[in-house]
Amino acid sequence: MVTGPTRKLLRKLHLYLSLVFGLLLVVAGLTGMPLAWVDELDEALNPSLLRVAQPAAAPAAPGIMAQRVLERLVVDPRYGKPSQLQLPRHAGGVVVASYRAPKADKSALAIPVTRQVMVDPVTLAVLGERDYGRFGLTRPLLMSTLFHVHRYLFAGEVGKVVMGLAGLALFLIGALGVALWWPKATWAALVKSFAIGGHWRSLKFHFSFHRSAGMVVAPVLLMLGFSGMYFNLPDWVRPVVATVASVTPLDKLKNTAGGTEPIGVVAAVAAAQAVNPAGRISRVALPADKKSPYEIRMRQPGEVRQGDGSTRITVDAYSGRLLRVRDPLTAPGGDTFLNWQFPLHTGEAFGTPGRVIVTVAGLTPLAFMVTGLVLWLGRRSVKTKVKAREKAQGVAGLRPAAAVPALAERQAVSSG
Repeated sequence: MVTGPTRKLLRKLHLYLSLVFGLLLVVAGLTGMPLAWVDELDEALNPSLLRVAQPAAAPAAPGIMAQRVLERLVVDPRYGKPSQLQLPRHAGGVVVASYRAPKADKSALAIPVTRQVMVDPVTLAVLGERDYGRFGLTRPLLMSTLFHVHRYLFAGEVGKVVMGLAGLALFLIGALGVALWWPKATWAALVKSFAIGGHWRSLKFHFSFHRSAGMVVAPVLLMLGFSGMYFNLPDWVRPVVATVASVTPLDKLKNTAGGTEPIGVVAAVAAAQAVNPAGRISRVALPADKKSPYEIRMRQPGEVRQGDGSTRITVDAYSGRLLRVRDPLTAPGGDTFLNWQFPLHTGEAFGTPGRVIVTVAGLTPLAFMVTGLVLWLGRRSVKTKVKAREKAQGVAGLRPAAAVPALAERQAVSSG
């Protein structure tokens, strides 16, 4: 249990970090709630864009599907060669072809926009398109908008750094809160530390709720803060993790084999599929030039990450040789720790219950900001009244009995 001057210092740090970053954390929490269900909500909002009318009874092999969609788009002057193909995650899904839009605005506040073209993998009909990253509250752009507010504040690299610092602040606020909450080593003190009492308008209620509820959700908030910092500030986090566990470098690879004829997407996907035949190919990044290899993503059975998975396979575009395999099932300790951050952040690591917990946790920054502000303003008001009364009593000549109410109020303020 922290007492004395140390407790006072920790409380000030907890308060000032909350005042500076509180609003950002509320925004992150509220936007993160629907993002825990982003794929389901996106499909529900845009069924004509992200679902096919009649799913194929026997879907084509991933390489064949990617090749057919690529040939369909390349010959059409409205589209051309995409930079990446996202394959369907389930029967009835679509192939999403991504095109990197030219970045007209070079400032640090610019938001990268990706053109997405949705293609029926059976009929090869183009179902529609959208600009992922463009602000908008329409159905096609809503989930993209929430994501870019959640991670970037729609302020490009500047917003990315700010939200990364907000993640660090959330981690520190949670850690400080745990230190301030920590009770004496007795059963009675532990039970009291989780009790909520007083009228809902009273400072006692807000303090006990802030303390008790804060400790209940502290593990989740600590995790969300750390993982949020890692996503936006990986160059800060990876070196720290690397000091205690092995972390694989993220250097960009190039083709090593010479040649004039590329192997093609079918062969590249086949080379990746051979790594784990039971794995599901989720994304195929196509070579941007003669130096670039294929980057293929897969989800293997047993991976903690759902959706696209965390397996990444780099294939030489001319020889078909595997240049690198990032396998989360056999990764070193540091990579495994970092690979867990996304499924923990979204809650998918623990299935539907985990996503529900993360969704509920999205409300807690707002609840703690409200109760924290009530406590802060209430204490300031009480302190002001106590000082005014002491000053008036000092001028009038304070009698010992008259000092008791002022002393009681001051103790009530400092006890929180």
